[in-house]
Amino acid sequence: MANLKDLKGRISSVKKTQKITSAMKMVAAAKLRRAQEGAEQARPYAERMNRMLTSIAKSVGDTEGAPKMLAGTGGNRQLYVVCASDRGLCGGFNGSIVRETRRRLRECAANGTEFKIVTVGRKSRDLLRREFNDKIVASFTDIGRRGVEFDEAVEIAAKITEMFEADEFDVCTVIYNKFQSAISQIVTPHQLIPFAVDEAEEAEEDKQTGGARAVFIFEPDEEEILEDLLPRNIATQIFQALLESSASEHGARMTAMDNATRNAGDMIDNLTMTYNRTRQAVITKELIEIISGAEAL
Repeated sequence: MANLKDLKGRISSVKKTQKITSAMKMVAAAKLRRAQEGAEQARPYAERMNRMLTSIAKSVGDTEGAPKMLAGTGGNRQLYVVCASDRGLCGGFNGSIVRETRRRLRECAANGTEFKIVTVGRKSRDLLRREFNDKIVASFTDIGRRGVEFDEAVEIAAKITEMFEADEFDVCTVIYNKFQSAISQIVTPHQLIPFAVDEAEEAEEDKQTGGARAVFIFEPDEEEILEDLLPRNIATQIFQALLESSASEHGARMTAMDNATRNAGDMIDNLTMTYNRTRQAVITKELIEIISGAEAL
């Protein structure tokens, strides 16, 4: 059994840890509000951009002049952009992303499909390099340290576009945590290249408009517009993924630190009870020794 000095030291140590986790929870809550607002405000723009490209892509169809980012190259070489965090202490946020990525990469390896990885955040890089170090072709860290900026998304998009133009892959997918609430983040894979027409969204728009669609005349033509918009869309979708990932990280960290603070409180209660019982046993033992000594005289 631990002595009173050890128990007192453990109680003091846990109390200090509780203060740290409580402070981290409050910091994460403050950052979450800003990150959540940013993610929610960017969603309509990203969705509208996706809808507009879907409409133009439908009018172009599979014509010979369609851009490669729309029509694809016909191959199946994969590039995965994995968005995680630079820091830990955020529950299962990073683990869920890495598990889904590993599952996809192992499927590619089993099928003989060539793949490459671009990591965003130190955790995705460090966790994936153990098994797929030779497949990581680029790594971005300190993204969103002072809030996610569009320039950071443009830098990642430029790297993806450069690799695509160099014919290093055929299909690009970004994997990130979509923010739903502080206790719920959904691992979301989103195909960036070739541009994937969202059939469900198109059907919903048809339902709202009764199937009626406006007829547009494009100047310049659709192919030229797509050549300019598709690279911009990659930056936009990555920016949205970074915003969602940032909000999810702060939500996961706030929840994890809240649970840690509660657990520390329970541990303090249990240690305090053990301390009191041990102290009572020591006092009782000393009283028995005194009484026994007095009776022996």
